[in-house]
Amino acid sequence: MSKVKLFWDPRGFELDSLGSKRLLRITDGDTPYVSMSIRMLSIDTPEVHYPGNQNPSMHDERLAELAGWLQAGRAPAGPELSAYLYPRLVTGTAGTLQKEQGVQATAEFQRLLDLKLKKANGRKRRIFLRAADEYFDGYGRLLAYVAPYYSRDELAVMSERDRATFNLLMVESGWAASFPIYPSLPKYRDLLLLQSAAEDALENRRGAWSAPETLTGYEFRMCYKLWEVTDRLIKGKRLSSRERYGWVQRYCADMTTLEIHEPQDYHKVKPCNRIFVWPKDVNEAVGRLNLSPAG
Repeated sequence: MSKVKLFWDPRGFELDSLGSKRLLRITDGDTPYVSMSIRMLSIDTPEVHYPGNQNPSMHDERLAELAGWLQAGRAPAGPELSAYLYPRLVTGTAGTLQKEQGVQATAEFQRLLDLKLKKANGRKRRIFLRAADEYFDGYGRLLAYVAPYYSRDELAVMSERDRATFNLLMVESGWAASFPIYPSLPKYRDLLLLQSAAEDALENRRGAWSAPETLTGYEFRMCYKLWEVTDRLIKGKRLSSRERYGWVQRYCADMTTLEIHEPQDYHKVKPCNRIFVWPKDVNEAVGRLNLSPAG
């Protein structure tokens, strides 16, 4: 066997992995078709299952308990964030509301699919996917914008609004919150459309925004993690700083003021104006987006 001298994979270099997928069919000797889940970029809908396959309504009592801990200053959350979360958790139905809104969001997405993918002749359109710079999330899901597939002739007579992605349409309906995360941001003109649609849905109380006690999907997940952390502290567990504050990590930039806020201050930015940034990306984001510290 000949000795190969080509140097290719340095230590620590790993390719992205998609994990296990279901094989659907093959069309020839080198073309298998597999099932693949997609995480729609820049949006976040209420949870139908969290954590894992659990029903969010199972956590009503826990989240109400968290409300009491926040009010008593026993949770590792600042007073302003505690005051913001308290009325959304003390209802005793925060998990049930999350589940109900998740089901309604799913129904709205299905309605949009049925509407937008149906051609005039009754046949079904394919979908168009545009992936971000980061192709996959931590669960092996493809990160993408999803839209109906239009022919070149159709696109020639359509406006940008006519060819809206399902991501944008879900935000417009109020059943998805705007959730752009640096560096996987939409193009500038698309970001303007996203912000405008999110603001309009928020101000007109469409979809999930009709309920004042609404928690976005990312807030619901955050609050559940905060309950877990606080429960451990109250039981006398010793936690590292990372464990104590790991329930909220993303910084939040305001796309209208160019201020960047600490993770626990994300609520100071209107939901429609939020851009989230992971800690590892803060320095780069500050430089590339011309951000400045809030306050």
